[in-house]
Amino acid sequence: MFGYIYVNEQELKLREYTTYRSFYCGLCQELHRRYGRRAQLVLNYDTTFLAILLTGLYEPETLFEEKRCLLHPVHKHSMAENDAIGYAADMCVLLAYQKAQDDWEDERKVSGRTLSALLKSSYEKIAAEYPRQSKAVEENICLLHETESAWRDGKATSGTTTDLDYVAGLTGNFLAELFVWKDDLWQDDLRQIGFYLGKFVYLMDALEDIDKDRRRGNYNIFTAIGSPSDPLNEETQKILAGMMTEASRAFERLPVLEYAPIIRNILYSGVWCKYSALQEKAGRRSNKGGSRDE
Repeated sequence: MFGYIYVNEQELKLREYTTYRSFYCGLCQELHRRYGRRAQLVLNYDTTFLAILLTGLYEPETLFEEKRCLLHPVHKHSMAENDAIGYAADMCVLLAYQKAQDDWEDERKVSGRTLSALLKSSYEKIAAEYPRQSKAVEENICLLHETESAWRDGKATSGTTTDLDYVAGLTGNFLAELFVWKDDLWQDDLRQIGFYLGKFVYLMDALEDIDKDRRRGNYNIFTAIGSPSDPLNEETQKILAGMMTEASRAFERLPVLEYAPIIRNILYSGVWCKYSALQEKAGRRSNKGGSRDE
């Protein structure tokens, strides 16, 4: 459920992309500093966006340094460091632990069990420091499990199992809380950004996994509601566009000046790159005369 909140590189200026990479590399470095090498495995673009958004809004003192890293030891790379990136690192581990737990409980993935074991002590530390955020993640993932279990067990063919708004909203609910760093006048708009991005991310993940979920008999909201074999249609795009409109509207109310071009690139363009890639993939299959289920 990670990797959808990303920049459109082709539409960024070189200076802006360099800044974006500084936050990405800085978040990676912060994960290592706080939680060790294992935590760097869960680095993702979604929490990089969170770090940039909160930095642009709260303007914490930010240090940019040229450093080498384990993956790129030859050349130094610019890395950003500030308190907002530290918070994003905590939320990155919080999400990764719950995602790993979900992978184990839902699909019995050994990798999920292994990763959750590696992150358990770090997660407990973060949960104690941020009880509101951890409670939101735990409660809403639990509700999602209940919905998925009801569908698998054949106990429900309607209601919440086929309610796209409800199911996607569970991810929206916990991302909304993760986007709220401080208890202040900006929290409502930050919640709205997180809520609608969460719904968007959940549906994008469902679209990307629909073939795999059909083969394995896993729950997928699009198969549950009886969508056509290819749900990448105009109706789905309108739903997703509506979510991004609400997220973008909330962002535009915030007094963000620095890094605003990068944030707008992500909200207005970057998030659609994966959707376009999925459409192209579906188009290639259609041209070959195949179906999405083959």
